Amino acid sequence: MTPTDVLDALETHHPNADTELHFRNAFELLVATVLSAQSTDARVNEVTPALFARYPDPKALARADLAELETQIHSTGFFRQKARALVGLATELLETHHGTVPADMDALVALPGVGRKTANVVLGHALGVPGLPVDRHVLRVANRLGLVTSDDPVKVEHALGALFPPERWTRASDALILHGRRICKPKPLCDRCLARPGCHYYVSGGAVIKAGRGAQKASKTPKARARR
Repeated sequence: MTPTDVLDALETHHPNADTELHFRNAFELLVATVLSAQSTDARVNEVTPALFARYPDPKALARADLAELETQIHSTGFFRQKARALVGLATELLETHHGTVPADMDALVALPGVGRKTANVVLGHALGVPGLPVDRHVLRVANRLGLVTSDDPVKVEHALGALFPPERWTRASDALILHGRRICKPKPLCDRCLARPGCHYYVSGGAVIKAGRGAQKASKTPKARARR
């Protein structure tokens, strides 16, 4: 199977692959993605309706009382760190971008609490700019399939980007993420996988090869990071 064949198989598995975060605009997705660090999309979706009602735009969020904000996002984990990041990025959006989320990678990662993964999520899902977010699921699945042989998120992002046309980047990431959550878990359900004929992990019998080593490392719970 070629890389395109593998991606086609994953998209057949997950025909409606998309981010599972709820949002109505780029600002809401930016905030939700920051909150999703070391949390789950489901938990974030429980928090954001009330959060966005209280802070509907960067101006309101920049003026937030930190203690109050921490209470509202407490259940997402690392709430103090996230609260500071959210107020900081809202302030930066106002001061540097006139309150608008920039459709540019460099500008996004310059915001407090925003790394390449978050920037790619916002670019691809809310701003119409090709983006390829790489999380632990993408690392694990892409390595097992043999699409990449690295556990460095930036290297994997660029390697996958070279395999697929830009218009498929965001969908490719979504399909890899859902596959990692539902099929290619740390203990994979290979018998359910349509991509197994082209999967290096499956064909090798699950042997620890270079790609498998990266996949094993990616399946562990990462340490907390300020930037995603």
